[in-house]
Formats: sequence, C-alpha cells, structure tokens
Amino acid sequence: MSQRDNAPSLARNQQDAPVEREEPVVAKETPLPWKQIAPLVAMRLAEPINFTLILPFLYKMIEDFDVAESPKDISYYASMLFMSFSISQAMTVMYWGRLSDRIGRRPVLIAGLIGTLAVSILFGVCKTLPMAILVRLAAGVFAGNAAVMKSAMAEIADDTNRSRMMALLPLTWNFGSMVGSGVGGIFSNPATQFPGLFGNSKLFTYFPYLLPCLIGSTVAVFGLVTGLFNFKETLIKPTQPAQEETVGNTEATPLLAQSAAVSVAPVKQNSMKSLLTPLVVRVMVTNAFMCLAYTMCDQLYPIFAATDPRDGGLGLDPRSIGLSLGVEGIVVVYIQLVVYPRLERKFGVLYCYRRGLLFAIPYLVSMPFLSMIALHLKNQAGTSATSMVVETVVMWVILMSIMTMRITSSVMAFTSINMMITNMAPTRADLGFMNGTQQLAMSVVRIFAPIVSGSLWSWSIKHSFPFPFNSHLVWMLSAVLIAVVLKLSYRIPESVNKFAADQPKPIANAEESDD
Repeated sequence: MSQRDNAPSLARNQQDAPVEREEPVVAKETPLPWKQIAPLVAMRLAEPINFTLILPFLYKMIEDFDVAESPKDISYYASMLFMSFSISQAMTVMYWGRLSDRIGRRPVLIAGLIGTLAVSILFGVCKTLPMAILVRLAAGVFAGNAAVMKSAMAEIADDTNRSRMMALLPLTWNFGSMVGSGVGGIFSNPATQFPGLFGNSKLFTYFPYLLPCLIGSTVAVFGLVTGLFNFKETLIKPTQPAQEETVGNTEATPLLAQSAAVSVAPVKQNSMKSLLTPLVVRVMVTNAFMCLAYTMCDQLYPIFAATDPRDGGLGLDPRSIGLSLGVEGIVVVYIQLVVYPRLERKFGVLYCYRRGLLFAIPYLVSMPFLSMIALHLKNQAGTSATSMVVETVVMWVILMSIMTMRITSSVMAFTSINMMITNMAPTRADLGFMNGTQQLAMSVVRIFAPIVSGSLWSWSIKHSFPFPFNSHLVWMLSAVLIAVVLKLSYRIPESVNKFAADQPKPIANAEESDD
C-alpha cells in the first residue's frame, strides 16, 4: 500500500488520539538587581523620614507659635502647613517628571535630595508660623522624587519581578514613616525629655524641634552620597548606537542590560492628549478620591491624637503619638514583601487595589470611637492603678489593631495604584510623564484635603452636634469616599494588570475593549 493510501487512516488515527495540551509556562522570577535597587531605596528613604518626623510634635509646635485662639483651632493652622507643601509640589512635580524623561533620572533625584537636606534643617529653626509655611513651600518644590523613582524602578524591572520591585517604594515610604515618626516623637524638645544630655544646651532649648530635623537631614546626606557614587542611570537614551545592544540575553545577563537592549531604539514621547486616554483619566479619578480620603485622615491623626479626649481626641503626648505611628511599621515589611507580591502575581493588581480599599472602611469607621476609651481613662485618673494600667493596655491594643488595618489598607491600595499607572504607560519614554501626572493629581488633592479635614475637625468639636456630625465627621466622610472609590474600581478593566510598554498592543486597545 502506498504512502498516499495510508494518509486517510493516519489522519483518522491522529484525530482519535488524545491531544496533548501544552502546559502554561510559568516564568521564573528574575533575581532582584540589588546593586541598583539598594541606592534607589537609600535615596527614597530621606523623603518619608523628613516628611513624617514633624507629625508627633506638630500640635505642640503650633501651640508654641501662639497663633491659635484655642486648642480647638490648632488643626486649622496645621492644615495650612500641610497645604503649603502640597501647593508647591503640585506646581513643580510634573516638571521634575518630564525633565527626568529628557535628562535622566539620576540628576533629578540628586537635585531633590539636596533640596530635602536644606529644608529639613531650616524647619527645625522655625520660630513663627509664616517662616514654617515658607519652609514647607520650599520642601514641596523638591518633593518630585517619588514620581521619578517609580519610573526608575519600572525601568529596572521586568514582568516577572515588577510587582515585588514596585512594592519596595511604598515599603520604603512606610518604613521611613515609622522611623520618622519615632524620631520626631522621641527627640523633639530634647532639653526637657533628656535633661541629663541636653538640659544645658542653649541651642536645643531655643530650638526645641531642631534635633529631630538634624537627624532627618543625616538620612538625606546618606541618600545623596549613595546616589552620587552607586546609582547608575536607568533611562536609556535613544541616541546610543544600536550595536551596544545585548545579543543573546541569558538568565545570567544583568537585568538593567536587558532593559537597555530593549530600550535603545529611538522611542518618541507621546503627546499629553494621546496619553490621557479615558481609561487613564478613570484610574486617575479613582486615585484622586482615594488620596483625598487617606490624606484627610492621615494628616488629621496627629491632631486627633493630641486633642483632649473631652473634645473627641486621645490626649497623647508627642512621644506617644510617635510610638503609635511607628509601631505599625513593623507589619509593613511582611505585608509589602511577602503578602502583596504573592497576591498580585496570583490575582492581579486590580484585585489587590480593591482589597486594600475594603480594609480602609473598618479602620476609618472605628478610629474615632477610641476617644470614648481615652475619655474614660482621663475621668478615672487617680483611681485604682491596676485598673488604669489594664484599661490603658486595652486602649493601646485596640489602637494598634486599627493602625494595622490602616497600614495594610494603605500598602495594598497605594502600591496597586502605582503599578496601575506604571502599567498604563504605552512606552518607557512616557513613564516619567505618567508617574508625574499621578503625583500631580495627588498633590492637587493634598492641597484641599488638609483644609477640608482641619476645618471640619475644628468645626465639629466646637459644636455639640449628634453623630455623625460630631468628632466622627471627618472619619465618616472619608469612609464614604472610599466606598465610592471601591464602586468606581469595578469599572476599571483587567488590562491594567499588564505592563503596556512591553506589550505588542498599545494601551488604547485596552480602552476600546472596555465597556
């Protein structure tokens, strides 16, 4: 029988035979390039430390300025300091992001660290509210590094390790916030807190808040030196010759070299109009509402914690406020480096974003009820010592549980929104613009958030209105905003889970398939 005659029977046998399906190939995660990541993290650490170290002593500092008519008005002046920072940041952050797309990430990061170093020291010698506002305005000008670092980190990463690497930036922020809050609470007014060491120091007696600011400035110096000597530029300029490309990449090839090989081809930056697609705008809007809710309560917390329990606060001193803000950072490392990357790789960025929003609602609703426990403790002062200790421990356990919910929510939500914005950049040349735009949106929101929360808090504790218009008002309003964001998040397509710059289809296709 000829081969031609055998063909039909062979075809039937092939059809009847079980078809072996290809198993999906799970890409092995690329090892993290710590030689590039470590200096980037060192540079990132300066901003959260210097930003948060003022929180524990902010209430007392404004009280020392002698501008508030009553303690109930202090939140209003605190909001002016927060707002001044956000105004100047909003006016400059887009410039830093786009500038980094042209001249590189490294020079922009170095410039930001030099500015952070200077304004940190200056804030410690402020003796009046106008001077403090001017220094905070200057601090906002140099606060564009966050967007630039997101771009640099995205350029170092690949699809297998991007979630873990992008998680390092919020991890650094949260860890730096823990350290900064502790430094501000422990070392403010050292002449009083450590009379044996600083009791005779005229410098720290006259400038009671200088020491924590000096400590924060040393972190900026460390980041500056590390960046100058160890951080290599991640933006590959299109003017480089094509023969520099890496031929035959292997698993042992450095990740940055692989990224360079992909990026050396000339890539034209997209226009603002083409980048701000309906999908991008939708994500930006949800980010703005989320940022508004978080910022209102994050910047209210140190004022709430220092306010007398009879006015709806906790009545904590600067050291206790610093402790409450710092202890929560212990759980950050595990959530950020272990929990989040696993969830993101299994379920995607969008899933993690929604879960983070869900964690925020119970935290926001339950926080103001702690004032009832603090008021009970204040009224029981001078009674049984054992009872006081037990009740104080109970209050701190509840407070730390709520703060753990807060940090879990923050890590999940903000890490996810950072990754979504990065994923939507159509090319690597547009990363600076995309991250700068996100930072701009957040900065604009942060202009209004302190004024809204500070004014509402001051108004709510001055009047005897029933729940929820009493001291719960700001917290409940934030919970409603988060609920709105959660609903809006279900209109975001799954396409945000992929890094568009490395995908064959432009991001516009994802938007066309949406709805």
